[in-house]
Amino acid sequence: MTDVPTRTLARPGEASDPSSDTPLTVWWDTIDRSLLSAILLLTGIGAVVSLAASPDVALAKGLDAFHFVERHLVFAIAAVGILLAVSGLSPRHVRRLALLVFAVAIVGLVAVLFEGEDLNGAQRWLRFATFTVQPSEFLKPAFVVLSAWAFSQVDQRRDMPAFPLAALLLMISVVLLALQPDVGQALLLSVAWGGLMLLSGLSGLWLIGLVAVAGAGLAAAYFNLDYVRARVDAFIADGAASTDQTSRAIRSFQEGGFLGKGPGAGQIKSDLPDAHTDFIFAVIAEEYGVVACLFLVALFGFITFRLVRAALRSETTADRLALIGLALVFAGQALINMGVNVGLLPPKGMTLPLISSGGSSMLAIGLTLGMAIALQRASARSRTDL
Repeated sequence: MTDVPTRTLARPGEASDPSSDTPLTVWWDTIDRSLLSAILLLTGIGAVVSLAASPDVALAKGLDAFHFVERHLVFAIAAVGILLAVSGLSPRHVRRLALLVFAVAIVGLVAVLFEGEDLNGAQRWLRFATFTVQPSEFLKPAFVVLSAWAFSQVDQRRDMPAFPLAALLLMISVVLLALQPDVGQALLLSVAWGGLMLLSGLSGLWLIGLVAVAGAGLAAAYFNLDYVRARVDAFIADGAASTDQTSRAIRSFQEGGFLGKGPGAGQIKSDLPDAHTDFIFAVIAEEYGVVACLFLVALFGFITFRLVRAALRSETTADRLALIGLALVFAGQALINMGVNVGLLPPKGMTLPLISSGGSSMLAIGLTLGMAIALQRASARSRTDL
């Protein structure tokens, strides 16, 4: 399968007519079909796993057995719709969309501090009727695209305070996330921002400063937030078995073996209240085996590889940095979720992209990948126009 499909050549003696191209044909000619296929496959796997993991959790909460399954399918379809719609945008419109989403997300994060719903010791959600929205999920892709643009202007626009602007974006985002508190999301954004800073060519001394500030922030969270201190202390003392949920998740890998117990035969979904969200990777391990988990890891790796590959082929610094930043956020979220499931990290409350249930997460991942594909298409189109 070719990376950048080309248009069908005109027959001998016929002249091609570029004016006959429609937006849909241009979109189809420039999109990375391997990347899109992998994303759709991952989404389909998420729907199948939701059917196995969600019913027991729903029944335990007094809901209809297929409550979470139906919600998962609705949000998965909506996420694909967002992805396809955003993938047709130009890079300029992607940045404008990022600015709009960032502004709305910041307003949402401020509103959370006053009107947010408290779940599991954190105030991260806004309730609208029967739905809850987590603004921090939508903040991530917008933050990355805007930070990438700011870093790209450091050398191009000497008359513009580009680096202070990038630092301001980080400070506002991290402070609002820390106040929820959401240490995991704040750390993920800081890592992505640090990666963009290094790739933009700025001195490594800035990275040392960022690490020092992040370390101070983590220390402050440890000494001032009881739930953070409890999780860290438990993780240090007990290692992989830092919590009952983590301990049970690890056992699911042992019980599932290489090929798993079979669809529906696992027990973890009956034991854990977060089996359909934070610990869905463990459900996959128990019912489908380590082989299925390795396939998922490879699929996440393939998507990340295609995004980084597109970034390396991009002709503009802003697009290249944005693609790498979006890849870092996508892959980082997946690695954190998997790391928690296998006991390498303390619980973070972070979902597995396109696999876990969660409306805000699903829609935000659709937005993230839609922006990435739009930037990939711009790179592909510039090469075919040469």
